[in-house]
Amino acid sequence: MNTVADQSVLDAASNRHLDWLESEAIHIMREVAAECTRPALLFSGGKDSIVLLRLAEKAFRPGKFPFPLVHIDTGHNFPEVIAFRDKRVAELGEQLIIGSVEDSIKRGTVRLRNPATDSRNAAQAVTLLETIAEHQFDACIGGARRDEEKARAKERIFSFRDDFGQWNPKAQRPELWSLYNTRVHAGENMRVFPISNWTELDVWQYIAREKLELPSIYFAHEREVIPRNGLLVPLTDLTPPREGETVQKQVVRFRTVGDISCTCPVSSDAATVDAIIRETAITQITERGATRMDDQTSEASMEKRKKEGYF
Repeated sequence: MNTVADQSVLDAASNRHLDWLESEAIHIMREVAAECTRPALLFSGGKDSIVLLRLAEKAFRPGKFPFPLVHIDTGHNFPEVIAFRDKRVAELGEQLIIGSVEDSIKRGTVRLRNPATDSRNAAQAVTLLETIAEHQFDACIGGARRDEEKARAKERIFSFRDDFGQWNPKAQRPELWSLYNTRVHAGENMRVFPISNWTELDVWQYIAREKLELPSIYFAHEREVIPRNGLLVPLTDLTPPREGETVQKQVVRFRTVGDISCTCPVSSDAATVDAIIRETAITQITERGATRMDDQTSEASMEKRKKEGYF
């Protein structure tokens, strides 16, 4: 058995697969730019939105992006990710619009029992809708993928939202032969997902191929965590130990990044992209299933949030 030749065949097949996914995503982005009046690209500093930025570069460079970047900032984000976000935006020289959940709280449109410590993840929906209305966006490009969660598997690539910003999974438009209906009335908008057909493994293989830089918390590092309900809750001021819980030091990494109050790392010694690819290839739990406390509240928790306007 010629293992070198076999690996070469596998690498070629993987590149062809990534080429197809990349081509589809670029086509979708260009469709948004051509058909929509005021689109935006959501960029959080997470791995999926980092991939979107590379795809946008391939779709539109050497010109400027035909849309601003938007981040809905809960105020409870991991500092490493926010620092990376600002660095990447500066490198690109693109416009970043920040919608602040903290500002929504001050306006009274978001009300939390304890604004200092309560999870602000679901509250992002309100701030996102306010940001869309303020800037009159008719399309928001995001990095959601169908393999992440059951509710996201129901999404069309061009996912219609009504004039209340709400999503009805039973009233989505057909998408036949890569033809997309982008028509919206005033107040309505589209959420567009160019990497819908990608998997977590595809994302990491693309990151490896394109040599994309990532926030450090995606790689194995030592961190104080609290074992809780099968998850590893990071020890922070927002997520202190509860009575009877113990704090442990473990080597972990984050598979996804989001609000500190609901995002957990996983035990891992994968400190390089290649190691993460090997680890991802054999995992049997989706990244949200393994790391998101807010998705464990009920079987339909994500779908409920999406119907209310969550991305």
